[in-house]
Amino acid sequence: MSDALLNPQLIRLGCQPASKEAAIREAGRMLADAGCISPDYIDSLLRREAVANTYLGNGIAIPHGMVEDRALVLRTGVAILQIPDGLEWNPGQRTHLLCAIAARSDDHLVMLRQLTRLLQDESRLLPLFLTQDSADLIAALEQQSESLPPDAEARDLEHAEEWRLDYPNGLHARPAALWVDAARRSPAQLQVRHGGQNADAKNLIALLQLGLRQGDLVSVSGRGPQAEDGVRQLVKAMREASLAEQTAAAIAAQRAAAQRPRASWQPVGAPISLPGIAASPGIAIGTARILAGEALQVPDRPISLAEGGDRLHEALAATRLQLARLAETTQASLGAGEAGIFRAQAELLNDTDLITLSCQLMVAGHGVEWAWHQAVERLAEKISALGNPLLAARAADLRDVGRRVLFQLDPALQGHAPADFGPDTILLAPDLAPSDTAALDLSRVKGLATAHTAILARTLGLPAVVAAGAALLDVADGSPAILDGDAGRLYLNPNDADLESARAWQQHQREDQQKQQAERQLPGQTADGARIEIAANINRPDQAAAALEAGAEGVGLMRTEFLFLERDVAPDEEEQLKTYLAMQQALQGKPLIVRALDIGGDKQVPYLNLPHEDNPFLGMRGARLLLARRELLEPQLRALYRAAKAGRPLSIMFPMISSLKEITRLKGLCESVRKELGAPAVPIGIMVEVPAAALLADQLAPYVDFFSIGTNDLTQYALAMDRQHPELAAEADSLHPAVLRLIRQTVQGAAAHQRWVGVCGGIAGDPQGAAVLAGLGVNELSMSPHDIASVKAMLRRHSRAKLQGLAEQALACDSADEVRQLLEDLA
Repeated sequence: MSDALLNPQLIRLGCQPASKEAAIREAGRMLADAGCISPDYIDSLLRREAVANTYLGNGIAIPHGMVEDRALVLRTGVAILQIPDGLEWNPGQRTHLLCAIAARSDDHLVMLRQLTRLLQDESRLLPLFLTQDSADLIAALEQQSESLPPDAEARDLEHAEEWRLDYPNGLHARPAALWVDAARRSPAQLQVRHGGQNADAKNLIALLQLGLRQGDLVSVSGRGPQAEDGVRQLVKAMREASLAEQTAAAIAAQRAAAQRPRASWQPVGAPISLPGIAASPGIAIGTARILAGEALQVPDRPISLAEGGDRLHEALAATRLQLARLAETTQASLGAGEAGIFRAQAELLNDTDLITLSCQLMVAGHGVEWAWHQAVERLAEKISALGNPLLAARAADLRDVGRRVLFQLDPALQGHAPADFGPDTILLAPDLAPSDTAALDLSRVKGLATAHTAILARTLGLPAVVAAGAALLDVADGSPAILDGDAGRLYLNPNDADLESARAWQQHQREDQQKQQAERQLPGQTADGARIEIAANINRPDQAAAALEAGAEGVGLMRTEFLFLERDVAPDEEEQLKTYLAMQQALQGKPLIVRALDIGGDKQVPYLNLPHEDNPFLGMRGARLLLARRELLEPQLRALYRAAKAGRPLSIMFPMISSLKEITRLKGLCESVRKELGAPAVPIGIMVEVPAAALLADQLAPYVDFFSIGTNDLTQYALAMDRQHPELAAEADSLHPAVLRLIRQTVQGAAAHQRWVGVCGGIAGDPQGAAVLAGLGVNELSMSPHDIASVKAMLRRHSRAKLQGLAEQALACDSADEVRQLLEDLA
């Protein structure tokens, strides 16, 4: 805060004004004596009190003059009266700090932002009511570096560290939320600078407004209590997020590469079509309806700042609860990835600039609904103006969550929704916000097409086309249409022959899916009866019922990492025991394979304080880590063997095995725990994730009861392609002949000693991949529950001999592309 705006001469401590009017007059005289206002402006300060409540909240009042009297302000200034005993401002409102504002322009907004932040931080605010040093007030209200005007020179704070952003998609909401979380754990002031721009590291929207892209150099700096440690922890969080970001980018690239041309419906005639990008498979036939991006007309109904602040606080709390429930139900039905959309939206509500701007607009005399809506729109426009597509999506998220709060403030505003759609609607829209998509009436809406992007369409099971361009919105509302989610096209005004052909195709798909679902509980086997067990990959006991309903014959991979993640300490033996017993009970006697803790590589647990590794995939992970950190392994083994005493099926599987020595050491620990507890012996297996384990399968088989092949890791190690690498991930295809040969060698080595082999990697849930694996002699396939019905259907259609012949052809191919071409006609 510059001396011109706030200085010791404009601060009076220990005041005891007789009344509200007396306090305002005293502050006004201070401003007049400092040359900030004409004496006549004091009457303007008093007139404002007659038309608006200037009590900001939590003991702070901000009297200011009428807008029409701004000419009486000679230069911007703020006079502060500290009133230790308090002064009744209005009934029920007691002021301890009076900040009289005289503003020629918007320079005072910096201080107002600081006041609003102080309202949310009582540990800093309350001492100011009693301090005997005006410097304390100046320090609390001084302009923070992250709040400098855009044309000010950006500087680092006292402790600084540089880091180059390596996120493939730049900084967007998910990793930015992790930065904010890490920053808020520090009491220091922390900022992130890129070039000439600074951002408060504890402010999500401010970080997003930096527009950071891959390769940008940022400076992380801090000052105040524990600043050096705060900077170090924030940079650590930034680096840790790299793995997740690179993984997400790699998976997206892999999925994009896997979307090869597939058999799709072909129109009989030549209807007009709009091309887009296939986003969700299937055919939809119906009437095109336009969901126009109608702007909300939010009325401006001025009320007191105190009442508006209370209403906004209540609306924000209700919206956070609403989003938490929506995230919970979305995770249960659609998965954690989709639920994360709503968790990221909830974080946007914590943005201090958003709250501050809303309060500033209310202080200026606007109603709470109007103020909130304007604050959301202004910040969303700033983010959109950065020109980054990912950040544009965050602007859409901000507007979406802003509407939720707005509807809490005034439910009547929800009446802006379009007229009811008919029973066969193909919805056309510029974009669909998450709440729009999640709230669709699926009995009426049969397909989606957007000019830009769509969210959650695939997981809702609706055929969808995205990125169809602005021409989409020029389609005549009510036009007959066919939407092909496989080819990524919208066909307009199709003739009768096209409609008949599309309905036939649609009916064929529907019958095929219905047959798969009807037969999902049949045992996994080939057409000639060769048995292949079909199991599920799940994490928690509450997922077991859905897996069994989907047709799972057991759990081939229970990941235990979830027990150790998102917490501050490792789970103890009792907590783990309860989870394993609950899983056994939920499976109703069906087989359960529990994988011991698999940490390292792309899965990090902060409280374990693992040393930084330049290449964590080749470092301490899986069995290597378990043997080095016995305090993690032994409680887990004790819990597992205690669960085995319940008499239900249970097997233990160790990850990342590369040598016989690891197996013998782990089995020795298992036997020691088993004897101590008097528990029964249980089958012990290993994950085949590195080529060494596959090549030594015949030597390892006598020492284990089974093998389970993790094809995702086996592929990246065999091909020397990091599956997190955004440019290489799509090439790291588990159907590569080299990977298939390692799988065959594992099967052959196991068969020589009568051991069985399962596959729990991603390729097991691909019907074509499953067919090749069955042909290679794999005994068990474990996958995501929603893939079970289609895999079982694929296996039932073909004899083992046919699949064996197909596998032999695949082994003779020279690339994954050639293998996939071989499998294209396998129906």
